[in-house]
Amino acid sequence: MISAAGILFSYGGNLVLDDVDLVAEQGSTVGLIGPNGSGKSTLLRMIYRALRPHSGVVGIDDVPVESIRGRSLAARLAVVAQETPSETPATVTDTVLLGRAPWARPMQGYSRRDRIIAATALERVGARHLADRPVTHLSGGERQRVLIARALAQHADHLLLDEPTNHLDIGYQHELLGLIRQLKDTTTLVVLHDLNLAARYCDALVLLHRGRVVAAGPVDQVLTPEIIEPVYGVRVQRCIAFGETQLLFGPRESQSGRVEPIERNSAHGEAATR
Repeated sequence: MISAAGILFSYGGNLVLDDVDLVAEQGSTVGLIGPNGSGKSTLLRMIYRALRPHSGVVGIDDVPVESIRGRSLAARLAVVAQETPSETPATVTDTVLLGRAPWARPMQGYSRRDRIIAATALERVGARHLADRPVTHLSGGERQRVLIARALAQHADHLLLDEPTNHLDIGYQHELLGLIRQLKDTTTLVVLHDLNLAARYCDALVLLHRGRVVAAGPVDQVLTPEIIEPVYGVRVQRCIAFGETQLLFGPRESQSGRVEPIERNSAHGEAATR
């Protein structure tokens, strides 16, 4: 289980997260959604300890992350963050093997088992053919698949992903999220911009807007026109496609048929038409 309670955080006096609570139950896939600047990536960074909240507690299986030592945390929590491309000429295999570091014995290097696990992880994300390529020679989509393979090789039972479908074409978006959804023994928290992908592959959703939780719960309770329209400033229609809830979007229009601009209310995190 991944939990956050009463998280408060600001950058330079600007409030980014305001009393945020979150729970991802054991074995579930929870989508963290919301407009740009709503605090999604910042909250994720709190959970993997890249940032510390000004107040509040983040926990892994009810144990505060601050009390879990670095190597132990790495064995329990894998992260696919938005990373700046490295110029280090490491191969794809070397990069994925980094996921085995929490399990490797000091001074003994990676075992044959570690290398088999790394190769299997590359196979699962459709990147086995890239094994000997330098990471610096990969496209954005190829690099993203390698990072996910590294997380899978880590064999942690908690997984955090920050926009893992970036740079991926539609086919790989569905393949990778389908793979993540199949990790039944893993608790996964994933930041997604595409609400339809979130609807199809997540068990529950947490909607952030201006640093506050607007809604949280099962997909059908969060992805409603009444909730989504004021947050994103668009018209929304729900439908069922391929057996799952999906959304159709359109610009908000006035009675005259003209598109109305959206005025954001910063005090309450809501949108209203002028």
